Amino acid sequence: MKEDYYDILGISKNATQAEIKKAYRKLAIKYHPDKNPDDSEAEEMFKKAAEAYEVLGNEEKRQKYDQFGHSAFDGSGGFGGGGGMNMDDIFSQFGDIFGGGGFSGFGGFGGGGRRQSKGSNLRIRVKLTIEEVANGVEKKIKVSRKKKPSDTTYKTCSTCNGTGQVTKIQNTILGRMQTSAPCSACGGSGKMIDNKGKGTDAHGLKLEQELVSIKIPAGVEDGMQLKVSGKGNEPVGDGISGDLLVLIEVQEHENLKRDGNNLHYDLYLSFSDVALGTSKDIDTVTGKVRIKIEPGTQSGKILRLRNKGLPSINSYGNGDLLVHVNVWTPKELTKEQKNFFQSMKDDSNFAPNPEKSDKSFFEKVKDMFS
Repeated sequence: MKEDYYDILGISKNATQAEIKKAYRKLAIKYHPDKNPDDSEAEEMFKKAAEAYEVLGNEEKRQKYDQFGHSAFDGSGGFGGGGGMNMDDIFSQFGDIFGGGGFSGFGGFGGGGRRQSKGSNLRIRVKLTIEEVANGVEKKIKVSRKKKPSDTTYKTCSTCNGTGQVTKIQNTILGRMQTSAPCSACGGSGKMIDNKGKGTDAHGLKLEQELVSIKIPAGVEDGMQLKVSGKGNEPVGDGISGDLLVLIEVQEHENLKRDGNNLHYDLYLSFSDVALGTSKDIDTVTGKVRIKIEPGTQSGKILRLRNKGLPSINSYGNGDLLVHVNVWTPKELTKEQKNFFQSMKDDSNFAPNPEKSDKSFFEKVKDMFS
């Protein structure tokens, strides 16, 4: 028994069109194939949500569904008709739901007429250093793409006459209904192989390596996905190539830790350094810089180097570099060192005497995130 469309979208039967659209958009984002590669359960949920919205998002279809339930569309061969979901039909909804932009890797399908065939997407992972994230970088990557060699030729599909669609007319309780579905003979491309080139697969495509230039903007984050249009696999017959989806992986830096656009650096100093004052070279994303440590600097102090962090990918400026001062306590002392500290044990100058202006650890953490 098919699930109730209202239950699939998680809405009540008196939901407004705005609520229906909002519920579908939330599910479409959650279960989108780009976010859930090779996840059959997510794909099924994605299709169910699209099917429910196609009916409930149309007032005329919604009225029929409210009156007759799923039987209103039995035998239609389309949504609700048990004929399965066409992913192209789903993505064609995105112009309405997502403001015309769709998702990366999909779109470009208009309503009516033959739909343009599109090759499948490819996915790769690119590793970046913190320095590359800070400045942006152009990577040249060898990608294995399926392409049409010159000796592969295609002819018009005899089943759909090149339209990529087959039309069915069926009698239902609501009268005669006409539906269209992708041609199973050519997979919706409108073309069939006439001559299969040497060394090609069943679709006349051949795997070839290509050097692809990928421009990565400054400020990208780990797990972010970029799209290089037209650098995926080529389609069967005419059409456009799929896209190359680039997953960003940011490698850990030896000394710098990322927190959004801010960077953190642990600076370890000796008793002598903080008591007498010193200067130290520290790492930044643009090279080393020298900072001055004032005499009497306390352990736990945070020095903020403004605009020395990472740039915002949205061009909102740079984050800061936060230098955390840590006073290193030696684990072993010589006899002379022990005698010195023993003699200073009761000296008032060595007794802790925090000033009221000195912030607590928790206050410093609060300031750090504000």
